Amino acid sequence: MKQKRTFPWARVTKKQEVTLKKGHPWVYEDEITEQSESIENGSLIDVFSEKGSYLGTGFYSACSRIRIRILDHNANETFNDAFFERRVRYAVQYRYDVMPEDVSSCRLIHGEADGLCGLTVDKYEDLLVSEVLSYGMEQKKEIIYRALTEVLAEKGVAVRGIFERNEEALRRKEGLELYKGWADIGKPIPDSPVVIITENSIQYEVDVENGQKTGFFLDQKYNRRAIWPIANGRTVLDCCTHTGSFALNAAKAGAVHVTAADISEFALKQAEQNAVRNQLDGVMDFVCADVFDLLEELRTKPHTYDFIILDPPAFTKSRKTFASARAGYRRLNASAMRLLKRGDYLATASCSHFMPNQEFRNMLKDAAMDAGVSIRIIEERHAAKDHPVLISVPETEYLKLYLLQIV
Repeated sequence: MKQKRTFPWARVTKKQEVTLKKGHPWVYEDEITEQSESIENGSLIDVFSEKGSYLGTGFYSACSRIRIRILDHNANETFNDAFFERRVRYAVQYRYDVMPEDVSSCRLIHGEADGLCGLTVDKYEDLLVSEVLSYGMEQKKEIIYRALTEVLAEKGVAVRGIFERNEEALRRKEGLELYKGWADIGKPIPDSPVVIITENSIQYEVDVENGQKTGFFLDQKYNRRAIWPIANGRTVLDCCTHTGSFALNAAKAGAVHVTAADISEFALKQAEQNAVRNQLDGVMDFVCADVFDLLEELRTKPHTYDFIILDPPAFTKSRKTFASARAGYRRLNASAMRLLKRGDYLATASCSHFMPNQEFRNMLKDAAMDAGVSIRIIEERHAAKDHPVLISVPETEYLKLYLLQIV
């Protein structure tokens, strides 16, 4: 027997009804036709079709264009603490199921793909880093944190601390403040925000307080390992190296020499430290430069590199800037292709979901035309298994990496 609903309610258009039935969890403000009065920001709200059919329950965001984020489609769900604890348990167990040998550092919660909209949690050994982008999830985060520490304790991991990286401007659209700092989980604050992790047999120093995003880019884990066969015996240029992850993998794989380039002096210093830590500094050098300027400068020099890696930050975070972002990707890839000879290799990535995979492939075709070369695809890769894709939510499929050869 259905429980009596006590939540506020909203009715949505036929178009939005179809979208929700297909599994996409967002309800935009202009798709709401009628709703309860005085709905509190962050509260749970029931969503109905124009004819009154129940479609789901989610968090209400009074300030955001994404007005409702659906959590579940079960009309009998209570949405109590146990509900969120179950979601956390499912998320953690998924990682232990699909990558049991590789959970020392991984993404534990991947937002909508784990049924916890607007929440990201990464694990670096015994430190967790969270980012909350939804007003409703902000109200539930203490439940989430408690559940995480309990579930991981069952797995033999004593969580030392949870660092919150709530600095994304999107929070302002939710009516949330921007800040970063240690969450109160009833434990002493860790002495340092720095932790040493091991990935692909390479050690990295991760600064969860000052590093980009949550401190490290875990999504490229297996893509970095995938370059090993190509990097062996080659001279490699890693553009946008950040803290050296692709560069270090190339050096570990047996590259003759690796140049790690990045515009951030802070990130580059970390990359150098990581190279020394792994005793790979003997085959590496580090260049602080804008990648566009560097690639143009290299055109005036003798042929040096036979494998170039492009892993830039997202060029676009909205559909409005797609055209300029595509032009940027095209220019970057064409510049790299011009430096390579027939038989040389290119690894190129995009981490923006506003650059769909097919558009990225089309861009690569255009870049090859600009450079006057032909390319063939060796392999198409995506994010690691701890960053799952919800097939009904295209936004969860954001990372793509192509291994290419100039032919």
